[in-house]
Amino acid sequence: MSTILDEFKCSGAVMITASHLPFNRNGFKFFVSEGGLEKADISAILKTASELTPPVKILSSEGDKLPLMERYASLFVEKIKSGIKSCKDYEKPLSGMKIIVDAGNGAGGFFVDKVLAPLGADSTGSQFLEPDGMFPNHEPNPENDEAMQSIQKAVINSNADLGIIFDTDVDRAAVVDSTGEIINRNTLIALIAAIVLEEHPGTTIVTDSVTSDGLTDFIEKKLGGKHLRFKRGYKNVINEAVRLNNTGEECHLAIETSGHGAMKENYFLDDGAYLVAKILIFAARLRLEKNAGLLSMLEGLKQPVEEKEFRVKLLDEDFAAQGEKIINGLKSFIQNIDGWTPAPVNHEGLRISSASADEKGWFLLRLSLHDPVLPLNIESEVHGGVKIITVKLSEFFKQFSNINYDALVKYCRE
Repeated sequence: MSTILDEFKCSGAVMITASHLPFNRNGFKFFVSEGGLEKADISAILKTASELTPPVKILSSEGDKLPLMERYASLFVEKIKSGIKSCKDYEKPLSGMKIIVDAGNGAGGFFVDKVLAPLGADSTGSQFLEPDGMFPNHEPNPENDEAMQSIQKAVINSNADLGIIFDTDVDRAAVVDSTGEIINRNTLIALIAAIVLEEHPGTTIVTDSVTSDGLTDFIEKKLGGKHLRFKRGYKNVINEAVRLNNTGEECHLAIETSGHGAMKENYFLDDGAYLVAKILIFAARLRLEKNAGLLSMLEGLKQPVEEKEFRVKLLDEDFAAQGEKIINGLKSFIQNIDGWTPAPVNHEGLRISSASADEKGWFLLRLSLHDPVLPLNIESEVHGGVKIITVKLSEFFKQFSNINYDALVKYCRE
């Protein structure tokens, strides 16, 4: 099998990280100029390593030490300055803005002193900037409720204009506006899409499969772009965006609801700090030119009234085959349910729309990328709609043995 390593003659980079997982889950992330390595590349590395003969004596040497963080941060400083183009103060365009950071004791604390401070921002109230792999304050994860409540509270208590939260290795991020409104998941995608489509009208936005119908309407009807739902997994989303560009379809953004976002202009690297830099440019411009906040860019985004996620546990040894059998069974089951219609295109699992007045929503049942579970996401535009859908699905799951769907049963009884 040919891999990127067959042609690998240039320098690369390695990151040791467990992301937001516990310290004992550390691993390696490899990057070369073409982007992050694929599964085949990692397999090739492991195979080569397993066939190496260890040297009798390991020679110690000290390589050149480069100020990589300083260089990295300076790129953001220059990008933000040139993006804002402030006539009042070009060098410090964030002067007068209070922007705080929650690094969750991960690697994102650099953003305060090396990016925000040189740009003139007041970052008083920033928290958990010192790296600590034990994460003593909260999980550094923009999808974690405790983490988001922490930055939300910090923004309100500090009377900040904007709050930024990074995950551990800064490949994901989310923000909180001055009112304490959380901008993550579908809302974050909508914000980044609005920014990208202002710069590249009509471009395609690739997301994972669990994004809402309201987001599709916002991207396509309000912003004039094209929304493509693809598979879960940030690498899947990024690879699909790269593929589209290679076929001639313009795509400038690939982003998961988890916060993994990658832009064509940044070589499709999932860099949370880069997305934040783009957001800061528009936040500052809105403030200077229109005296408005980021939420003004989200006008017209319809949010679900209710949303819920369940995880159906698969107990067969061959859980993948078991999961596929259940999904195929659902295809037959929905034919007897009035108002339930499968999505025209399903890149993974089965997404069903419900037009019934008392449900008015959708659900997606898919096989997890790694675990023996079937994640089930449900959204509704009406109160009580999620429960009605869940009750019907509980009846569906009754026909299968060796699975655990107790969470659904419990929810139906509440």
